Amino acid sequence: MKEGNIFKTVIGGREVTVETGKYGEQANGHCIVKCGDTMVMTNVCMSDAPRPGMDFFPLSVDFEEKLYAIGKIPGSFKRREGRASDKAILTSRLIDRPLRPLFPKGLFNDVTVVCTALSVEPDIPPEVWGMVGSSIALSISDIPFAGPTGAVVVGYVDGQYVINPDSAQREASLMHVYVAGTADAIMMVEAGANQVSEEVMLNGILFAHEEIKKIVAFINDMVKAIGKPKKEMDLYHIPEDLDADVRKFADKLLDDALATHDRTERQNNQDEVEKQTLEHFAEIYPEKEREIKDSLYYITKEKVRAKILDKGERPDGRGLEDIRPIWCEVGILPRVHGSAVFTRGQSQAMSTCTLGTIGDAQKLENLDEDDVKKRYMHQYNMPGYSTGEAKPLRAPGRREIGHGALAERALEPVIPSEEEFPYAIRTVSEIVSSNGSTSQASVCGSCMALMDAGVPIKAPVAGIAMGLIKDAEHDRVAILSDIQGLEDFLGDMDFKVAGTSKGITAIQMDIKIKGIDKQILTTALEQARRGRLYILGKMLEVIPGPRAELSKWAPKIIVIKIDPDKIGKVIGKGGETINKIVEDTGVKIDIEEDGSVYIAYTDAEMGEKARAIVLSIVEDVEVGKEYVGPVVKILMSNPDKAGHDRGRRRDDRKGGKDKKSDKEEQPQELGAFVNIAPGKDGMIHISKLSEKRVEKVTDVINIGDVVRVEVIKVDEKGRIDLKLKEIVSKAD
Repeated sequence: MKEGNIFKTVIGGREVTVETGKYGEQANGHCIVKCGDTMVMTNVCMSDAPRPGMDFFPLSVDFEEKLYAIGKIPGSFKRREGRASDKAILTSRLIDRPLRPLFPKGLFNDVTVVCTALSVEPDIPPEVWGMVGSSIALSISDIPFAGPTGAVVVGYVDGQYVINPDSAQREASLMHVYVAGTADAIMMVEAGANQVSEEVMLNGILFAHEEIKKIVAFINDMVKAIGKPKKEMDLYHIPEDLDADVRKFADKLLDDALATHDRTERQNNQDEVEKQTLEHFAEIYPEKEREIKDSLYYITKEKVRAKILDKGERPDGRGLEDIRPIWCEVGILPRVHGSAVFTRGQSQAMSTCTLGTIGDAQKLENLDEDDVKKRYMHQYNMPGYSTGEAKPLRAPGRREIGHGALAERALEPVIPSEEEFPYAIRTVSEIVSSNGSTSQASVCGSCMALMDAGVPIKAPVAGIAMGLIKDAEHDRVAILSDIQGLEDFLGDMDFKVAGTSKGITAIQMDIKIKGIDKQILTTALEQARRGRLYILGKMLEVIPGPRAELSKWAPKIIVIKIDPDKIGKVIGKGGETINKIVEDTGVKIDIEEDGSVYIAYTDAEMGEKARAIVLSIVEDVEVGKEYVGPVVKILMSNPDKAGHDRGRRRDDRKGGKDKKSDKEEQPQELGAFVNIAPGKDGMIHISKLSEKRVEKVTDVINIGDVVRVEVIKVDEKGRIDLKLKEIVSKAD
């Protein structure tokens, strides 16, 4: 058996083992990271040649959730894993973002990173080990990579920071923050928090970075021991003479083109400069259109950034902290439970809120020990028309899923508990116009839609995207509030912060350079806080809080708590009982395993009727109590014999059989069953129909009659004996 290389370290108080060289020998880099019983395998590969025509780095990152890792068989028809779950896609994005800036510029070879969860212990989630494993596999491979990076999750429990918290700690933590970085700087932050202060968040990120430095040192030791020499790559670059000529020709033209603050006019001017430049150099530099366009891009980037750093002037004329004009409205869609539009500059989100029963909660099949039910869902859609593009609609991509999850994470801490508000909640943001920070516009719009629907959220939430322009050579930095598309495209950071007036609920930070330091992070968080409070004020001018009542189109819900052992009685054989209640009342009923019964209704009278029926089913029958119900069955002494006897009597009469013996063999009526509650019948013996002697049950009552009865006995098996009190009505 082949022996691999084993390396061990301690991360967050747990021993971590990394094994390489035993498996995956044909990949450029391979490792298996093990912590407890959680094991994640990472393989990285790079193509031998650049992809033809590629003008961006084709990095592909996939996190594979295999249900065998937790001993489950997939529930799909083919019993195999299908398309990646939202959680797997979000994990792939977590892995991707700190790695991408560390590949050399001009690398257009395909690079794939595949992380596979092989075994998962519930207390040790696999996501962070995919992040660490990807850095290890790239660092020890021959693929050019300016790492390594390290990654951890930091929690905040009882006033203490915790690295890679376990299940109980995650449940109690006020924040759950993924942090990745190099030894020198922070590269990526992804956070969800329960209204924590900027100080708590900042110190948590810095605490995480100290642990990251140890991980980076551990990986560097691995590289020294087994790392492959990095490949010498023929990287794409713009020829120096071409770049110099383009700069000379287009410099003044671009100054004039960028002079306007109007986005459309500026873009038209830039297009015209590009056209003139391509025409001018068509014969001088034939078949170099791409290089000419790239040169124009870098000249534009330099000019926009210089204007911000030198003059504090942004492309649309704003100062560094200025927020674009905001306007909002609510209640725009009459039949929707809650709706709102949030507009900031040219970014516009139309958000809706829909309320459903707990049974409408999303059921997730993932690598958690138990299947998860998600009661609050936020979804984000960005069609082509939002940027004026004529392109067909597609299923949500990774970006849409990521932005939706970010907004969901921002709003989830203020959603009332199931006990306070027994509804499943879905908010959807349709981005109808986009020019920067649409994910945060969706946070604002969805918060307003929730309030418009009457959801009693704990506090309003707003979001803002911050940007960064950094001139490392001259040690100059500009932090921008509420960035637009061009500033995101040409800047060094996209730092999204959402929260209430009290504190932060979500963060997502992406860096295009090799990290940021404490000073930049501190300033950005404080500037984001001021911007967030300004935006919250604009929102509250339109809707100051949740509406006092739910929309008339929203379902109303009654909650009943019953003994879990009696759930089967409410459901009935094959769902017969519960289906009958729904059919008779028009309500919707959901029952949880803990005995919680949710009755959703639009007609209050029918809701109360359904409630009374359910309670009557689970109510213990008491001796001496009276009930009213229909007669549902006549009890015979030998019901199976009746049909045969009719035919036999005809034969016996022909044979002269004695009529007396024939009479003695006939089935006798012994009593009647009365339905005293749904799924609950009791029996009246013939002797309890009257004080006088009764020859036949049907002489007194028949099937369909409604009678009042008294319970006279309930035996140890739950069988109920009744006594007739009166006939309320006769069957037709």
